[in-house]
Amino acid sequence: MKLILSSIVNGCRHGKLIDVGRNGRRSLDIPGCLLYTRTGTVPHLTHDTLSLIEGIPEPVHLTLSTLAEHQEVLEEYKEGIGKFIGMPDSLIYCSLYDPASPCPSGYNTNKTVSVWGGGGRIELTLSKFMAIQQAFKPDWYQCMADGEPLTLGSSRKRISKSVDRTLAFLDNSLTVHQNSEVLKNTEIVGVVEGGDILEERLRSVRETMKRPVGGFLLDGFQGDTMPDDVKLNLISSVTEELPEDKPRLIHGIGKPDEVLECISRGVDLFEGFFPYQVTEQGRALSFNFKYKVDPETEEEKSLVVPFHQVQGQQLISSCTMMTNKQYEDNHVLAMLHSNGSGDNEISSKSSACERSMTAFSIDLKNEQFRADFSPLVECCPCYCCKNHTRAYLYHLLLTNELLAGVLLMIHNLHHYFAFFQAIRDALKDGYLKELKELIAKQKL
Repeated sequence: MKLILSSIVNGCRHGKLIDVGRNGRRSLDIPGCLLYTRTGTVPHLTHDTLSLIEGIPEPVHLTLSTLAEHQEVLEEYKEGIGKFIGMPDSLIYCSLYDPASPCPSGYNTNKTVSVWGGGGRIELTLSKFMAIQQAFKPDWYQCMADGEPLTLGSSRKRISKSVDRTLAFLDNSLTVHQNSEVLKNTEIVGVVEGGDILEERLRSVRETMKRPVGGFLLDGFQGDTMPDDVKLNLISSVTEELPEDKPRLIHGIGKPDEVLECISRGVDLFEGFFPYQVTEQGRALSFNFKYKVDPETEEEKSLVVPFHQVQGQQLISSCTMMTNKQYEDNHVLAMLHSNGSGDNEISSKSSACERSMTAFSIDLKNEQFRADFSPLVECCPCYCCKNHTRAYLYHLLLTNELLAGVLLMIHNLHHYFAFFQAIRDALKDGYLKELKELIAKQKL
């Protein structure tokens, strides 16, 4: 696996991973994200419905917390997990934990790491961990690591122990890995731990760099375990130490603004769990990532019909006449207008509408969408937006229909993957600053 960088601008890396996979014939554009799965399948979707989505990433993300209990079945199957889950041609990346289901802390030891599956806690020794990798036959996998969440203020002793354990796990994993015929074409990813202590982070990354790993995973930044400024400063310090010719992954980062901040600090690959989290909340991603302004449209700004016009309960949308500024507000309905004594009531409804539109997504369980017959996002080319309305999704969610998760997942994945394509295009065209500003405006 080789990383060829086409440009590095203010810390942002744009390029391509080549010779990826067990056969070495695949490539991957960076920055990018992984296709999130649970128990080897994309939540809510079958392979047929998954094929309706454009821009699906090459790497498929599997987690031991959802698959470790199936080790014996896969050992008997003998053909690897890719074929077992119906994705024989996919690039398989295997990590320890499910980013959408945080594990409890306090169960790791010097010799074991615990993950939680459907049947409860699974204690992984090094030999069991490596046996699973040999049964799965992934293209690349995260090394066994003491990566449980360490809250801000964890003792230096505990954080130092986490680094020591992770390095010991890596050394022992490499011994088995290098002597395994099954894993000879598989890449092992070294894990950088260290909590919120800079010295431990630097010790972890410098020691990990001495080992023959195929890439680096920045762990321990998920959730709200540390303030954003501390988190971003630590990420910058770590990536400054890392070699340029190997990919950098990060776990637990999915929100658009956080993704862009990490890319600005040299991170290459992200988990793709964020669309699933949004789907489970009954929400649709609706943020704007169209960073380029059309000069002709801007000149005609005074003649443009507003993106959303509401008269009574009727929503009139204009896609062809939409300016970039108006598209920024595509997830916020315009103020309702009426004459006479009804103004206060309508204004109150409008305020409730705006409150329901949280950053980057809309809450389709809200009553306001009962009679909203517009698509989830205007001009979105996904299957859901082309064929269904917000009112229909509201109905499906209200009646607990399984189809709600299917349609929302199709839209949210399509939107998220298109966002990463926009990031790569912005880096290529020199517009990343404009994209970051656009995303920042939409964060509430």
